[in-house]
Amino acid sequence: MDITFKTLAKEDWKNASKIYSEGIATDNATFEQRVPTWEEWDKNHLKTCRIAAEINEVVVGWACLSPVSDRCVYGGVAEASVYISKVHRGAGVGTQLLNRLIEESEMEGFWTLQAGVFPENTASLMLIEKLGFRQIGYREKVGKMNGVWRDTILLERRSKKIGID
Repeated sequence: MDITFKTLAKEDWKNASKIYSEGIATDNATFEQRVPTWEEWDKNHLKTCRIAAEINEVVVGWACLSPVSDRCVYGGVAEASVYISKVHRGAGVGTQLLNRLIEESEMEGFWTLQAGVFPENTASLMLIEKLGFRQIGYREKVGKMNGVWRDTILLERRSKKIGID
């Protein structure tokens, strides 16, 4: 399986949004209930560190960063998101994609990546912990989805290149 990486762009959103829809359908990937338009998605994510993973020129996964705050002191902190098509889950695409996101984020000067993961999403928890994220908190009943209060586990990864790990 030969995976290539490129910058996720508007023309990739048709395939990337299908992958996002698959994540939404699990009820364990995001609080979002609908796939946003490209314009909505673009507005809410950082313009850098947007990565598409392709196999045979078809997007099979994507990763990106979202800002955690508008305050300048948090300029090197971002929330990481990774989505893999259900056909390619468990095949190593997520590991390669998250590794790539970590590398690009460090080149862009990010010192902390964080993630909020539903406790039921054990595959995501195993993936991000394998790549150096550590659990730093548990947010009980932080959001309501489909009438049910949901918890999330808060994880973070400090860049070893910045020297504050």
